[in-house]
Amino acid sequence: MSDGSAPRVTGLYRYPVKGMTPEPMAAVTLVAGATMPFDRAYAIENGPGRFDPDRPRHLPKVTFLMLMRDERLATLKTSFDDATETLTIARDGKQVVRGQLSTPLGRKMIEQFIAAYMKDSLRGPPRIVSAAGHSFSDVAAKCLHVVNLASVRELERLAGRLIDPLRFRPNVILDGIEPWAELKLLDRSLRVGDASLTVFHRTERCEATNVDPRSGARDMAIPATLRRAFGHTDFGVYAKVTAGGDIAVGDAASVD
Repeated sequence: MSDGSAPRVTGLYRYPVKGMTPEPMAAVTLVAGATMPFDRAYAIENGPGRFDPDRPRHLPKVTFLMLMRDERLATLKTSFDDATETLTIARDGKQVVRGQLSTPLGRKMIEQFIAAYMKDSLRGPPRIVSAAGHSFSDVAAKCLHVVNLASVRELERLAGRLIDPLRFRPNVILDGIEPWAELKLLDRSLRVGDASLTVFHRTERCEATNVDPRSGARDMAIPATLRRAFGHTDFGVYAKVTAGGDIAVGDAASVD
């Protein structure tokens, strides 16, 4: 499994609001059967509401603002405060709006900004939605998304240019394993720090990966590159937390 260096965690990220800025984390405590804390805890519904917070269920990602169609989101930089559930949005280094997402007034402030900033993408008034314990992931299962940095390097070789791993919206970035080894880990247990993950699905990539996560430019054709080279668009894997524990950047990783 190793490419010569010891397998390890090189990045941890969460996405408090679906489609918006990844937040790097030095360490996190995982709980069995749950996502990374506050990962995709909120989403911005695009137009007429289908999400019922009293009966939360998984909905197609096209229900919400997302990078696949709404790359202008990437030009906004967000930060999220756990203690108050307050979201701050900045553009070009300047704060443009701030609101406490757990309150109607705070949500309204963010919604009003999004309504103006994303007006060309909207099917109706945007609505910030959430429900206790619900995650607005692209898959219904509560899980983490794992990306192999060696696979990113191989994709860079195929594409002939550098590729930011954050294009793939990872929760966990691993290094020190062979390129594409993660795609062979279905139903295998992955030990990361003090936690155990079970890989259950390969990630089929969409057009969101074509968007530069820092500039918002739609400047690549990653799914097409993958399909041309391998006959599929899989990159990264989803894994369920089967045993909770602390993980941190620099922690060892291994296949049990």
